[in-house]
Amino acid sequence: MKLIKYLLLAFVFLLVLLLVRVKYNLRDRHPDFDIDISIKNTGQTSSISVGFAKMPITPEITDTWNDLNGNARYEPDKGDYYNDVNGNNKFDPIWIGGFHNSRPAQGVNDDLWARVMVIDDGESKIAIASIDAVGFIYDDAVDIRKEVKKNIGCDYTIISSTHVHQAPDLIGIWGPSYFKSGVDKKYMQYVKKQTIAAIATAVKSLTPAKLRIGQDLKGAIPFVVDSRDPQELDPGIRIIQAVDRNSEETLGSLISWSNHPETLWSKNLLISSDFPHYFRASIENGVFNKDTTLAEGIGGISVFVNGAVGGLMTTNPSHPIADPFNGTMLDGATFEKTQAQGQQLGLLALKAIRSKDVVEISNSKIALRAKTITIPLDNKNFLLAFILGVIDHGTVGWLNVKTEIASIQIGPISIITIPGEIYPEIINGGVVSPLGQDYNIDPVEIPPLRSMMKGDYKFVFGLANDEIGYIIPKSEWDEVPPYLYNHHKSPYGEINSLGPEAGPIIHMSLSKIMED
Repeated sequence: MKLIKYLLLAFVFLLVLLLVRVKYNLRDRHPDFDIDISIKNTGQTSSISVGFAKMPITPEITDTWNDLNGNARYEPDKGDYYNDVNGNNKFDPIWIGGFHNSRPAQGVNDDLWARVMVIDDGESKIAIASIDAVGFIYDDAVDIRKEVKKNIGCDYTIISSTHVHQAPDLIGIWGPSYFKSGVDKKYMQYVKKQTIAAIATAVKSLTPAKLRIGQDLKGAIPFVVDSRDPQELDPGIRIIQAVDRNSEETLGSLISWSNHPETLWSKNLLISSDFPHYFRASIENGVFNKDTTLAEGIGGISVFVNGAVGGLMTTNPSHPIADPFNGTMLDGATFEKTQAQGQQLGLLALKAIRSKDVVEISNSKIALRAKTITIPLDNKNFLLAFILGVIDHGTVGWLNVKTEIASIQIGPISIITIPGEIYPEIINGGVVSPLGQDYNIDPVEIPPLRSMMKGDYKFVFGLANDEIGYIIPKSEWDEVPPYLYNHHKSPYGEINSLGPEAGPIIHMSLSKIMED
């Protein structure tokens, strides 16, 4: 009888410990941080100052490993073994985020960066930071933004990730197993420190400037595919060049395009920022090889911000890219093809910023509306990852995820921020209600968000201040049979989404703040 009593007490004790742990892991990490900002574009326009900076966030690779079957998965039970380079008798991996678990890096191909553009109209100052990472969740972004607000003085800060699939896991789900986070806490702190340093440096370098804005809305179509029906792309390249008002020297540029930086695909084991590396280098230094220069660069520091990549926007190994120098079609998942992709994008952006259609402004006001929103956490896999601490993310209320959206206007430049991977049809139009949909409804996310944006240059910043996964039109949601378009299985996307309410909530919330 005593044994049963002790076992019961032990069970109750363990249950209490479990409940305390669950409550702790699901706690709101920043209960004091709720955004509701409104900066009105009123009064006379004033001169614009702009600053740029970049700081490396490249991880140090110590231990390497031996992939005996070439599947890019560290599987010691199948004979894979590590090389104890630092001699501490344990494996010290850097887990690469994207594609699959247990993909430790073997080395570095090119540096990763935190790159920043700061714009100041004399009254308000906003920082746009872009980090080479697969994603950066809200709680971590808030850590940076609190520090920036307190000690650097920016009125609003955007922390966007390029969504590169060849950089360290900063979310948690690409560790050694589904039940163990892939985030290296020391590396996370390094990324935060370097991003804050980049923002501070950009603020210190603020210089009176002119903004030159250009775009090519169709030229990049050959360099991306939509792997999910309906076939909707967001192929436009948009570029802002900031020029010193006195010297005419380029301070830097911001370029935006919508595609997954995963051209190197799933077997790559070298740290890289994928095509954004070659895209940024082309803008800064030009497109050239040892014999030929196809375009001169504009100099300065180039910041790449990704856009509407849901759908899934990708450049898979079977999709060829033409070498810009000799026209040879390159396929597979090689650095040669990835470089060609970045150079082709660079050529389009450089041509756009040198076009006679470029608009130039030197005086404007910043208008901004930003707001915290909540979205139900319907994804049971995400919920389990939250509970286990694999994803270090809090919730509010009854299992709601706190995130954020914003709308910004600077002269002819309009920007909306999206906290994840939004489907292009929500941005540009084309939401459908196909047979096989899980919800028998007409399209909800209408009109398209870009139709509500003002100005001629409409930037969409994806994965901004958060990475909540795919943002899918509710009328296209499909988890149960019959499947859309008579497919034999559920399409990819829902498995990495908060749930079917994410699309309607974000569309409605952005529509409202753009009205404001």
